[in-house]
Amino acid sequence: MPTPIATAVPVTHTGILGLGVYRPRRVVPNAEIVEAIDSSDEWIKTRSGIAARHWAEPDETIVGMSVAAARDALTAAGKAAEEVDVVVLATSSQMVLGPSAGAVVATELGMDDTAAYDISAGCAGFCYALADAANLVRSGQARNVLVIGVERLSDLLDTTDRSCAFIFADGAGAVVVGAAEQEGIGPVAWGSDGSRTSAIKQDKDFLEYFAEVAAAEASGGTSVRPYIRMNGTEVFRWAVTFLEKACRNALDRAGIAAQDLDAFVPHQANIRITDALVRTLGLPDTVAVARDIIETGNTSAASIPMAMEQLLRSGAASPGDTALLLGFGAGLAYAGQVVHLPPIA
Repeated sequence: MPTPIATAVPVTHTGILGLGVYRPRRVVPNAEIVEAIDSSDEWIKTRSGIAARHWAEPDETIVGMSVAAARDALTAAGKAAEEVDVVVLATSSQMVLGPSAGAVVATELGMDDTAAYDISAGCAGFCYALADAANLVRSGQARNVLVIGVERLSDLLDTTDRSCAFIFADGAGAVVVGAAEQEGIGPVAWGSDGSRTSAIKQDKDFLEYFAEVAAAEASGGTSVRPYIRMNGTEVFRWAVTFLEKACRNALDRAGIAAQDLDAFVPHQANIRITDALVRTLGLPDTVAVARDIIETGNTSAASIPMAMEQLLRSGAASPGDTALLLGFGAGLAYAGQVVHLPPIA
C-alpha cells in the first residue's frame, strides 16, 4: 500500500474581500496626441469613447504601481501582508523576463517566503488570475491570495500609430481573495483562440530585434524597437459576435440570469464593444455598466479592477452587488465570472 498523503483542507466559499487601484499622475487628453496620429478629439471619442488616459511617469513602475494598489486592497480587506499566502500578478508589459514582478511586489509589501508568480493572458489576465486565486483558496492551498492586474503599455506604444496610440494606457488594480460566508466568485468561463494572434500582438520578438540591431550597427543603418500592434476591426468583430456566448456561459455557471445583475464590468477595450454587449445581453437599465475607458483608456490586465473601483467610487454600484466581469483581448483570450463586488479603501 502506498503511504497516505495528507491533503489541504478546502473551504466552502470564496469572495473578493477588498479592492485597491493606482492611477498614474499624468493625465493625457486626446488633444495631446492627435497631431502625431493625424486625428482629432472627435474621431477618437467616436471610435473608442476615450477622452483621456493616464500614462506613467518614469518612477511609476510596474512594481511601484502594484504595491500602491495592493496596499489599498489589503486595507479594504482588513488584512495584513503576512496573512497573504500567494501573490498572482497579471501583466503583459513587464519589460524583463525575470524575476517575476509578483515576487518583487511581495517583498516590497513585507511578505516573507510567500509564493508569487506572474501570468500573461493579455486583457483577460485579471480574470484568469482571479480564477486561479479562488481555486487556491477553495482547495485549501492558501488562506488569502493577492491578485494584481498592472500595465505600463505606454512603454510599448508607437505614438505615431493611428490604430493604437490613442487606446492603450497605464495603471494597476488589486484585490484580496479569501474565504467568505457565501460564494462571491462564480465559476470561470474561459478560453482562447491562438489562430487569431495577429489581431493584437508585439510586432517582432526580441531575437528578431537583436538581429536588426546587430545588422544596423554593422551597416551604419537604424533599427526599430518592438511595438504593440492591433487590428481594431478584427478585434471588434470577434468581440461583438463571440463574447455574448462567453457572458451567457459565465451567467449559466453562476446560476443567474442577466436580469439578476446589479453591474456589468467588461474589459475597457472600446465603449462601442461595451454598448454592443449591453444590447445583445438585454441588460436592463438598472444594471450599472462600467465605462471607465472614457477617462482611463484601455489598461489591459488592469482595466477590470480599475473599472470596478470607478463604479464603486462613483456610487453607481455598492459592495456586495452582483456583477459580471469579462476580460478579453490578446491571445485572443477571454475569461469571465460573476462576483460580489468588494469594499474599497
